[in-house]
Amino acid sequence: MKHTWLVLFYMLIVGCGGAKVDQSTVLNPTNPKGVKGSVLQESKDNVQESSLESVNSTVTLNNLSKDIEATMTFLTSDELMGRDTGSKGIAKAADYIQNVFQDNNIQPYFGSFKDTLENYSDGVAYNVVGFLPGTDPKLKNEFVIIGAHYDHIGLISGTVEDEIANGANDNASGTTTVLEFAKYFGKQKNNKRSLIFALFTAEEKGLVGSKHLAKKLKDQNIDLYAMLNFEMVGVPMIDKDHSLYLTGYELSNLAEVSNKYAGKNLVGFLPKAKEFNLFRRSDNAPFHDEFNIPSQTYSSFDFTNFGEYHKVGDEASLMDFNFMAVIVKESIPMLEGIVNAQVKEVKYN
Repeated sequence: MKHTWLVLFYMLIVGCGGAKVDQSTVLNPTNPKGVKGSVLQESKDNVQESSLESVNSTVTLNNLSKDIEATMTFLTSDELMGRDTGSKGIAKAADYIQNVFQDNNIQPYFGSFKDTLENYSDGVAYNVVGFLPGTDPKLKNEFVIIGAHYDHIGLISGTVEDEIANGANDNASGTTTVLEFAKYFGKQKNNKRSLIFALFTAEEKGLVGSKHLAKKLKDQNIDLYAMLNFEMVGVPMIDKDHSLYLTGYELSNLAEVSNKYAGKNLVGFLPKAKEFNLFRRSDNAPFHDEFNIPSQTYSSFDFTNFGEYHKVGDEASLMDFNFMAVIVKESIPMLEGIVNAQVKEVKYN
């Protein structure tokens, strides 16, 4: 048991968001092939039956699940070669993201959707940054960032048949979720505050993409209200009374505000997230550092429900698309509430 926790601790020091990644590290070493078969199917059925009445009714759960599956299938395809930063594969992912923005009334925040990193020297890399102006004459001058990283780790040592780390849960799932939010708000145009949809590259290289954007926006002196990040939301948690947890849970009232607008216990606390300081391990951290405003990550990876982290087995076939659809639909009223509140309700404690 002591060895297992040492492995877990080491992974989180050098893992997602670290400068270097030990590809042999496994988040859940006792479950090397992830969650499969009856466990995953049972969770799908339970989520659908318990959540259909509570989700936003403007889009059917079935259609949303199919859209999510289509996006996930592309982002995790072998054609993209694991979306390593600066690669031809991630460039195809960036083009896909840009097309989603263009097709759904999302504007480029800068002169182009693709914002080239100034702090990355190993080739050309860029975030994809979209913008939806707020509708309220005053609140439109305040911004909320909804983000996720779209890069992964590319090719690694796997098997003779497979060396591509396709990165489904990490983090095609978060990317797809953010794209669904962009589609919704781009169509509804009901956001009083301005929205920035940020898909980050080079998270796996040490949060380089989010560090670049955070500094750039800070230099512009924008009035940033909150940064809401989505990371590893492809499979449901095991035996929890909430669907997502929030990193840095105790640092702010974001979970309380999120649940108020969701109308349910959507977001909770995961002790392991605090123990391993996941607040510092994803793209929320640079915005906290630059702006000192609530910047936190929503996730459903609970250390027991997925064993394919940074391995070639992180495939779309292991994702629960129905769960992801429910997460999107139940998060929409949460986001609407935060974005449209007349005052800045979300605050650090």
